[in-house]
Amino acid sequence: MSDRITLRNMVFYAYHGVFEAERELGQRFEVDVELHRDLRQPGKTDDLDLTVNYADVYTVVKETVEDQECNLVEAVAEAIADRVLSGFDLEAVVVRVRKPHVPVGGLTGGVEVEIRRTAG
Repeated sequence: MSDRITLRNMVFYAYHGVFEAERELGQRFEVDVELHRDLRQPGKTDDLDLTVNYADVYTVVKETVEDQECNLVEAVAEAIADRVLSGFDLEAVVVRVRKPHVPVGGLTGGVEVEIRRTAG
């Protein structure tokens, strides 16, 4: 893979989950997104038009997490990857979605799903 820009620990409140209570009450979700592309030109020219605008990526992730309702964290991650890859000039994207509070019948530090998708 090439160079990377990472947006870390974006936090959103959303209504994803298999259980009705999760979908009614909602909960916190944390997202990391790695954007893979060649960064030599923006690094040399200091030109925003030659790179990825982080604010635009954040907006896409926020809308995806907050405006959709999914049963699975996997589906949330896939939706983010699809929208980011289709909306920006990237070679690949890595998406991590964390659900800190999961009803698994015991104490955990949460669950994290990580997916990697390539353009084209």
